[in-house]
Amino acid sequence: MATPIQDGDPRCIHAQSIKKCVTPTPQNRAFFNNLITLYSKFNLHSSALQLFHSIPCPNTVTWTSIISASVNSPLAFRLFLAMLRHPRQARPNERTFATILKSCALLSDYSMGPQLQSLSLKLSLHENPFVGSAFVSLYCKSRDLDAALKVFDEMPEPDEVCYAAVINGLAQNQRPLDALRYFVEMKRETVVSTFHSVSGALSAASRAAMLHQCMLIHGHAVVTGLDFHTYVATALIDGYGKCGIVEEARKVFDELEMGLNAAGWNAMMAAYAQQGSHENVVELFRLMENRGIEADEYSFLAVLTAFYNAGMVKETEMWLNRMKVQYGLEPMIEHYTCLVGAMGKADKIEEAEKVAMMLPYEPDAAVWRVLLSSCANNKNPEVAWRMTKRLLEINPNDDSAYVILANAFASTARWDEVKKVWKMMRNNRVRKEVGRSWIEVQGQIHVFFAGDRRHSRNDEIYAKLTELMSDIEKLGYVPNLDEMLHEVDEEEKEELLWHHSERLAVAFGLLSGVTPAGKPLRIIKNLRICKDCHQAFKHIATVAKREILVRDVHRYHRFLNGSCSCGDSW
Repeated sequence: MATPIQDGDPRCIHAQSIKKCVTPTPQNRAFFNNLITLYSKFNLHSSALQLFHSIPCPNTVTWTSIISASVNSPLAFRLFLAMLRHPRQARPNERTFATILKSCALLSDYSMGPQLQSLSLKLSLHENPFVGSAFVSLYCKSRDLDAALKVFDEMPEPDEVCYAAVINGLAQNQRPLDALRYFVEMKRETVVSTFHSVSGALSAASRAAMLHQCMLIHGHAVVTGLDFHTYVATALIDGYGKCGIVEEARKVFDELEMGLNAAGWNAMMAAYAQQGSHENVVELFRLMENRGIEADEYSFLAVLTAFYNAGMVKETEMWLNRMKVQYGLEPMIEHYTCLVGAMGKADKIEEAEKVAMMLPYEPDAAVWRVLLSSCANNKNPEVAWRMTKRLLEINPNDDSAYVILANAFASTARWDEVKKVWKMMRNNRVRKEVGRSWIEVQGQIHVFFAGDRRHSRNDEIYAKLTELMSDIEKLGYVPNLDEMLHEVDEEEKEELLWHHSERLAVAFGLLSGVTPAGKPLRIIKNLRICKDCHQAFKHIATVAKREILVRDVHRYHRFLNGSCSCGDSW
């Protein structure tokens, strides 16, 4: 009889079994199955495979063990097929399916998903929660959300693993509201929460910047005792940071700092970076070093993002060089994008373009987009046209390329060129992304478009907006008509500016009974906030005696006492 396996060196254990003349038989097969797994844990995959081939009568557990040992390799697929074709016809069980589906996800080979699902139906394993959750995860990773939801909805009794898979999958695929809906359903069905489901729900709430939901889930995490888990703590820091409540993020961070890994520190630094607080980011980075936590690529990305948002070129270059020389880390394209963007903000367009052309990577759309935006901000339409061509070579349907180029021409009143850009956009059948802003009030999202008149309190919103415009004009607000991309008279331009979606959201937030007096307003916008709204919000924050936070596609803006945290650089 073989000796039970301990977590020692599998080679020593194997050698001892050979000395005792223990060979694989149906009676001691469990010992050798465990030995295969132990070889895998020690990354001795060739020895695991050699041992597997020495077993004359492999059962389902044996096959699952060797497939699991090869999960990061295409060999897993070949072994799975060999299992199905083996004369003894060992049938895959739920763990075999979970393992091979994990291999599909790790190798980004999604083609086998439907075939494996058909096989699971034939073997009556499709309703098993272990198998179902693996299919949900695979389909979510392949972005086939319809297939993922179909698998989930057909499970008669999905467990906590299944719910965690669908919540995280939807959150990662830009479906935060659906992810939160499944989290609510999970609680209604009294399925127990896990750190996976809670961190996934927090990720969903943070992506939509739903502060109220973040706070509710935070409370749930405290009640269930999951708030001290590293994943949940990191998700809380990230959630509060993305909702613009850096102070709350820091409270969670300070309370749980000793149990956090690099991801938790990075989340806190990223929260500061999004608001351009480069001093706080650098302070945290140095504190992380003192704690003995090794900085990674994302730590440096937070630092570089902070300096990019602050438009500090020398500091961006210095930290990028430090990343390479002192830490031996290879910068990703995102790191170089920060440098190119910082140079663009400093009006070093030509120099930034040279840097982009000399990158060790092929410049992606983000690189050319930050340069294009810099051209528009610095009223440089000629270079903007060159950047647009580069951007459209990567993606001919990139609506931002046309819009920013038109903005660049409009900034110099070259209306004929603006019309040509719009015509080119129409001819290529590219549709401009519609600008929208939303505000969360008592857990409900209110969405506004420019000139929107669909809200039930529409008349009050426009009356409030008129009142606000009158008040801020007394403080010296002057409309920035350069922001309008259409050649219309000044009166019409002013009216169009007044009715931007973010202003409607702010006006709604200031209505009686919507938000408590003195409570900060939090607005989310899917596009970049325009210069005129940015200037108007400084004055609105003053006359309304409110703090206004706006998260646009680039960063956070914190308006208070007539100024913005971004320092007018975004």
